[in-house]
Amino acid sequence: MEPAIILIICIAVVVIALTGFSIYTAFGPPSVELTDQFEEHED
Repeated sequence: MEPAIILIICIAVVVIALTGFSIYTAFGPPSVELTDQFEEHED
C-alpha cells in the first residue's frame, strides 16, 4: 500500500480511538467523578 493510505488509516484510527475514549469518559462509569462547573459557580 502507498504511504499516504497508511497515514490516513493511522490518523483515522487515532481519531476514532480518542472519540470512543471521550464518550466512555463522559457517559461511562468514570463520569461519576465529573462535576458540572456551571452548577458549582452559580451566582
